[in-house]
Amino acid sequence: MTLTGSSAAGRKVAALAGQHLKKCVLELGGSDPFIVLDDADIEWTAQQALIARLQNMGQSCVAAKRFILQDTIADAFVERLRTLINQLQSGDPKNAETTIAPMARMDLRSDLHAQVERSQALGAQLVTGGFPIGTQGAYYAPAILDHVKPGMPAFDEELFGPVAAIVRVKNAKEAIQFANRSHFGLGGSVWTRDPSHGEALARQIHAGCTFVNGIVKSDPRLPFGGVKDSGFGRELGYHGIREFVNIKTVWVR
Repeated sequence: MTLTGSSAAGRKVAALAGQHLKKCVLELGGSDPFIVLDDADIEWTAQQALIARLQNMGQSCVAAKRFILQDTIADAFVERLRTLINQLQSGDPKNAETTIAPMARMDLRSDLHAQVERSQALGAQLVTGGFPIGTQGAYYAPAILDHVKPGMPAFDEELFGPVAAIVRVKNAKEAIQFANRSHFGLGGSVWTRDPSHGEALARQIHAGCTFVNGIVKSDPRLPFGGVKDSGFGRELGYHGIREFVNIKTVWVR
């Protein structure tokens, strides 16, 4: 059995699979950290961050969700990301100039907005966006929530929509600590001009797949899946195809 869905759905499917002694692969939700070190190329990384957060209008399990920034570059990064977001345009999806897509359903938009408002009530600062756009279609203004901390919905829960949660840290060690302070563990990325340092940090992130200077995505050549509440088992690649077979041992003298 295999499922792509929420953690709640994954628990139900796993329980059903257990009743029938069936193997299962669960590819569930995520709250992927996007760690930006103080030596990163801010302009290029902010452009990648925009894509990483707003792919499918943020409705992707491997979309970047928690942007963990070193203090020394946080202001510059947030300002550049704000500028890029404010250049986006909502409107008729058939028009070429439209660059903001709708969310899947009105109730999902309402749930996301409630998470934003609850995070603000706990001290998060809204930098831009963060409001429903009109009543025709589930459009939501892409948002940046700054000064997000553990205990806020924007940190603890999955924001399945166009909201970037900004977490500020002192150094790389603290960045890893905050990255791993989550019950999700699907993907994560590190952005730096030093790939070797980035790889060393990526290996410390508790996630099924980690990228250095690249947006987290699936590739049929590579195993894909998560740990913790992001599920178990792997899809794709050498390891993924073997999730669907039983290994048999034959011994002959």
